[in-house]
Amino acid sequence: MAVLRKLARPLLAAPFIAGGLRTLRRPEAVAELAQPVVRAVGERIPALAGDPLTLVRANSAVQAGAGLLFATGRAPRLAALALAATLVPTAFTGHAFWTVEDPEERARRRAHFLTDLSALGGLLIAAADTHGKPSLAYRSRHALDHRHPVRAVRRPVEVAAASTAARVKTAARGSR
Repeated sequence: MAVLRKLARPLLAAPFIAGGLRTLRRPEAVAELAQPVVRAVGERIPALAGDPLTLVRANSAVQAGAGLLFATGRAPRLAALALAATLVPTAFTGHAFWTVEDPEERARRRAHFLTDLSALGGLLIAAADTHGKPSLAYRSRHALDHRHPVRAVRRPVEVAAASTAARVKTAARGSR
């Protein structure tokens, strides 16, 4: 499975790295597409209202950086989550097929939108991948349930035996 991960991660990350770097070089075209979405989101969430050019640059920088981290296997779960978070606004701004009247353009955008959805699914699976090891949450929830039975019993027995021995010694001294 490790070989599969080493091959699959760079393949999944490649479009994000290439697209992020391309958009960082020329963010103006993407900022035009993002402007209506930035405006709509800004009305609902004032903290996200801002210059579309700056938001597009930030989104593309996260895509390129997280893509590199994911491809190299450094913090892969966190990188996959970051890529998934950046993919949602990209899909809704760049491939909004429901806004297009031309059937050919609509079909092309729908195909790209569905491709983004499939990448989102892959990223969510990658974000949950623990390399076959139990997650930290699972291990903490089940720590008490999976104690070694001998160790779980031995310690209380040792404590009880020590206190009984101490009482026997005290009683023996008192009877003299």
